[in-house]
Amino acid sequence: MDIGNTLNELLVKLFRNINVIEERALRNDEYSDVTTNDMHVIEAIGMDDPKNMTSVARALEVTTGTLTIAVNSLVKKGYVDRVRSEEDRRVVLVSLSEKGRKAYLHHRRFHERMIEAVVEELTEEEQQVLGKALTKLNHFFREADARTMS
Repeated sequence: MDIGNTLNELLVKLFRNINVIEERALRNDEYSDVTTNDMHVIEAIGMDDPKNMTSVARALEVTTGTLTIAVNSLVKKGYVDRVRSEEDRRVVLVSLSEKGRKAYLHHRRFHERMIEAVVEELTEEEQQVLGKALTKLNHFFREADARTMS
């Protein structure tokens, strides 16, 4: 099998496996009501100060309307708190509730374990090569996305 076919097969399986395993890692008794999409919103809101909806939407590369639907669901589930800014009542600020913070940390631990498993068997040089290859792959996807959006 040539390298093009091998890489194609590996990338397809890798993306599928990451999605499936990430979904399973989220789906424990405590977080059975959280989807992978929900977790990405929780991750974008983060553990820091409250963020405005526009900045979170920009980080996720979605519209504020799409984000509003996701945030409404997360507020109902108790993962996100939403308040109006004191300085400008038109601005909606979102932050993680205590439940949201726990979900965030749970998800972060999953990612940390995944990265540790990947790099533990690699030499420093192999880690550098992998990082460079994934950076180039990410750049390709960004460029391809930019071309489809214009």
